[in-house]
Amino acid sequence: MALAAVVFDMDGVLVDSEHLWEENWVAYAARYGVEWTPEDTSTVQGMSAPEWAAYLARRSGTDETAAQVERAVVGGMIAAIGDGRAPLLPGAAAMVTEVSAVAPVALASSAPRTVIDAVLAAYSLTEHFTATVSSAEVPRGKPSPDVYLEAASRLGHSGADCLGVEDSSNGIRAAAAAGLTVVALPNRGYPPKPDALALADSVADSNDAVRRILLDSLRDGANTTAGRPA
Repeated sequence: MALAAVVFDMDGVLVDSEHLWEENWVAYAARYGVEWTPEDTSTVQGMSAPEWAAYLARRSGTDETAAQVERAVVGGMIAAIGDGRAPLLPGAAAMVTEVSAVAPVALASSAPRTVIDAVLAAYSLTEHFTATVSSAEVPRGKPSPDVYLEAASRLGHSGADCLGVEDSSNGIRAAAAAGLTVVALPNRGYPPKPDALALADSVADSNDAVRRILLDSLRDGANTTAGRPA
């Protein structure tokens, strides 16, 4: 199998932002006297914004619509990004820059479009991505494969042609279900469940290690393609 493209997750892979989402979910639920638990966070990680907003609306008992809940939480995230509270993870910029120089790169994120665009613009990464897809733009969020299949399609590839980089249980499940070769970068604050991690083809402990895996895999794919008879 010749691997020819890469699809990255964003939160927890490129930027240190998972805790900010949780802080906003916790704060919203607390307005209604509801304690948001780590299990709640695990449940919604990877969901599209409309999906987690509907969950949060039910969980908190608010009279607000899911769209209003989403706007409140996303507003908090945009403010955090603007304040510099969602920094790039170590090695992320070099990883994206070097990988995008040798293969087409896409983003498959559960974050809404406004957050994706704000993050990539804040760190001058927009130009490195051939395509970016939000889970809100496909029928189902992670762990369903939709966002990864769409990202691969926009790169002109099938899932089987792509490597995917993920940090969370639902993200790993989504990438694996889409047929990608999955590189797991386990989130230390929100580690993936063992059954999800077992779906990964390789596991790395840093973005520098992920970068090496991606470049080696793409190089092997290029050599395999070059060695095929005409």
